[in-house]
Amino acid sequence: MNNYETVFILTPDLSEAQVKEAVVKFVGIPKGEGAEMVNEKNWGLKQLAYQIKKKTTGYSQHVEFQAQQQTIAVLE
Repeated sequence: MNNYETVFILTPDLSEAQVKEAVVKFVGIPKGEGAEMVNEKNWGLKQLAYQIKKKTTGYSQHVEFQAQQQTIAVLE
């Protein structure tokens, strides 16, 4: 198994419940492929260095996991 980490950003328009639901859904993808979660950290609402789709803030989530290489193709 290889070590991977990813950070994903969610739109600031989501409610707290919607953010948690999206994180559970995203993290469930590698878990469903047999990945082992090493660390998950919610970085919260952060100011972006540049606009993404006219948004200047976003909810950031950091995830570290161990998985097989083919898991990444499914995650993408």
